[in-house]
Amino acid sequence: MTFSFPPPALAHGHDLGSVLQQQGFAVLGAHAVAQLAGVPLPEMLTWCPGWATLPPDNYLRDGGRYRRRRHSCFRVDADQVQQVVHRPHWQPLEYNALHGGLERHFEPMAQDLVAQPSWLKLLSWLGQVCSGLKGAQPWFVEAHQFRIDTTDGIGRPTPEGAHRDGVDMVAVFMVAREGVKGGETRVFDADGPNGQRFTLDQPWSLLLLDDARVIHESTPIQPLQPGGHRDTLVVTLRAGGFQAEA
Repeated sequence: MTFSFPPPALAHGHDLGSVLQQQGFAVLGAHAVAQLAGVPLPEMLTWCPGWATLPPDNYLRDGGRYRRRRHSCFRVDADQVQQVVHRPHWQPLEYNALHGGLERHFEPMAQDLVAQPSWLKLLSWLGQVCSGLKGAQPWFVEAHQFRIDTTDGIGRPTPEGAHRDGVDMVAVFMVAREGVKGGETRVFDADGPNGQRFTLDQPWSLLLLDDARVIHESTPIQPLQPGGHRDTLVVTLRAGGFQAEA
């Protein structure tokens, strides 16, 4: 038997900041994301086919072949968004026990996406949300396109388990969910027993996380039909610079 838990009550634009401050995370529906970011939902939906051509992630230390991804970096300062020179993704072992301490070189996101004014608007809005939560300042942003597939029977969205990312804010956009079961999102207080579990399924719905206050994970997915997959866009924002090996 498969259980699907609906997301918690959706935050509204006028109370997004207070919800984040109160519980350390917030969930927004796709229409609220479009309205707050100033990017029409139909335009965001035109980005979705780009997930079908992601190259394999060759760094999975569990031996899996279920993840495809691209990765690009930006600097966001108010309404100024600048893509920076392509760089490897790196996390310390403290935050990623499976893949930490390793420079991972992924292919950059396609320029026909990241050069769009609407893409820059989306990142600028996330920067504004993060500044409202942590104080106005420049944000060092990493964007990851993920496809988790079920070619080998199971796919793991978070093979490292429940974790923090070592940043200030994490944004997880659900891009597509087709022909799979599982993939339940779990969010827990970093310093307490409270937690929630739910399943995101609406394209361009959003989970926002205050990374200092909560840990998160997504459960494995299994196929309901051939070609089943789960696509997400994960955007992290960090003050002071990108994570880099000391």
